[in-house]
Amino acid sequence: MAVGTPLYEVIARRVHLTEAGQELARTARSIANEWDAFEQKVDDTKGLKRGKLRVAVVSTAKYFVPRLLGSFCAKYPEIEIALEVLNRDGVLQRLRENLDDLYIMSMPPIDIKLADQVFMPNPLVVIAAATHAMAARKQIKLNELQNQRFILREIGSGTRMTTDAFFKRHKFKPQLRLELGSNEAIKEAVAGDLGIAVVSRHALYANAADTAVTVLNVANFPINSNWHVVHPSGRRLSPIANVFQEHLLAESKRWLERRI
Repeated sequence: MAVGTPLYEVIARRVHLTEAGQELARTARSIANEWDAFEQKVDDTKGLKRGKLRVAVVSTAKYFVPRLLGSFCAKYPEIEIALEVLNRDGVLQRLRENLDDLYIMSMPPIDIKLADQVFMPNPLVVIAAATHAMAARKQIKLNELQNQRFILREIGSGTRMTTDAFFKRHKFKPQLRLELGSNEAIKEAVAGDLGIAVVSRHALYANAADTAVTVLNVANFPINSNWHVVHPSGRRLSPIANVFQEHLLAESKRWLERRI
């Protein structure tokens, strides 16, 4: 079929899709997704569960999503998993391009129509070096942290957005020392006594640096947040994606109970 208009252009020796090319790519992906869904439905009528599941998650979700995917694969070994772990901006880009079946994040965008389901709490806590002067305190007022230096996630991350909104509500302005793009880097910086930080409690499981940090008992913490599993509201979930979403809701509750 002749489109009748250029699909790409070369700028500075790089190939870029034109608007028509981008629309053709979206159409091709949609056709491929519909065909995959059809094959899965046929397999489903035969009692089979096989095919490919594409999931994109924000980086903090890597602390629990692989465990949930592992138990899912144990039940359905013929399903192939494609897992993308990115920062929030990267996941949003994939969401806008409709590249995956499901997306897991703590702060879904408000400018996209989504099918959105909360499946697990994501409490944010204040951490400090285990040797910090406030580590043994049973209660710390927020304003007592005014002289502390903060190490926070990068602007645009779900954790940072929730933290900034919390500080704004409480009219608290933290003294920022560092902005880092990973929880591991933040925990190492806190363990090195460079400052205190606000992180997801899920980021505090099973890493060596975690023994060198402690959760501070700060008033009004933890900040209440949640994990969401979303997909564009106009996209029909494949049978495999539906099964995984049900598995996620059931297994996340059991996983959380083991962590409490």
